Amino acid sequence: MLIILSAFAAIVPMSIYLVLIWKFDQYDREPFKLVLINYLWGALGAIVLALLGSLFFTTIASIFIKDSLQLSRFGAIVVAPIVEEITKGFFLLITISNKKFDNITDGIVYGGAIGLGFGMTENFLYFVSYGDSIVNWIMLVIIRSLFSAVMHCVSTATLGALLGMAKFKSSPKKIFYAFIGLLIAMLIHSIWNSSLSYDRTAPIGFLFMIVSIIIFISSYIISIKGERKIIFNELKEESENGVIPESHLIILSSPQRERKGWLDERTRKTYIKAATTLAFRKVQLKNSNGASKAYYEMDVDNYRDFIKKLLQNN
Repeated sequence: MLIILSAFAAIVPMSIYLVLIWKFDQYDREPFKLVLINYLWGALGAIVLALLGSLFFTTIASIFIKDSLQLSRFGAIVVAPIVEEITKGFFLLITISNKKFDNITDGIVYGGAIGLGFGMTENFLYFVSYGDSIVNWIMLVIIRSLFSAVMHCVSTATLGALLGMAKFKSSPKKIFYAFIGLLIAMLIHSIWNSSLSYDRTAPIGFLFMIVSIIIFISSYIISIKGERKIIFNELKEESENGVIPESHLIILSSPQRERKGWLDERTRKTYIKAATTLAFRKVQLKNSNGASKAYYEMDVDNYRDFIKKLLQNN
């Protein structure tokens, strides 16, 4: 019974968070299948590698740290943040190569998904291992669902955001952004674990996470507004060239695009998706070179032709 309840308590909150993060990206929403793959990496692959890595480094540390309490704190404050953020972030390096990954918002979504998956599995293990009474189990569920698992989301989403910023930068800058993102993720993780390792610092830890969550949400909102601006600016040129009607500019770059009636309902969603993709492909074209530039150039032309034909049939 405990296992079933623990699984339910671990899966449901993280799944709700995942859907919220995915749906909030209302202008250039990522394929849910790809978001789910990242979530599952965090829940399965990253967890396994993190457990093996933590065991390896903690075993080495035990040679030098004999006190079990100090060893436990070292594992939580130093080993866990380094190993877990690397194993969570590893998959982002694969995801970033996907042509759908093109900005800060994408990094937040994919990184957040990995963190939530990791937090889900870690929560389940904690609920089963340390929920030795009803009161303890309930407290674990509340604290870990609202803070500890969310910390994994925030830390890996931070790395994802920096990778999103780095995608179209030169190689030295890519490495720099990736390093800074990983360092910040580890720092967030370490501060949270450190605060919980000492009773007197626990309140500071909760305050730190509340502030971190507020910053995370604010950054996500700013990033979404940035997407809206990109859509308007890039499609303005298309409007001037007669690809899309000028009256559609404001609609396509605002929540108004979801209302019915401004376009034939049979083609509205297809048109929105095509116009949005065109806008972001143009940004990718401006920031790419070589084979990637040729690909985006061809894609921009294809979307322009597609949109023209789509509107002609309305």
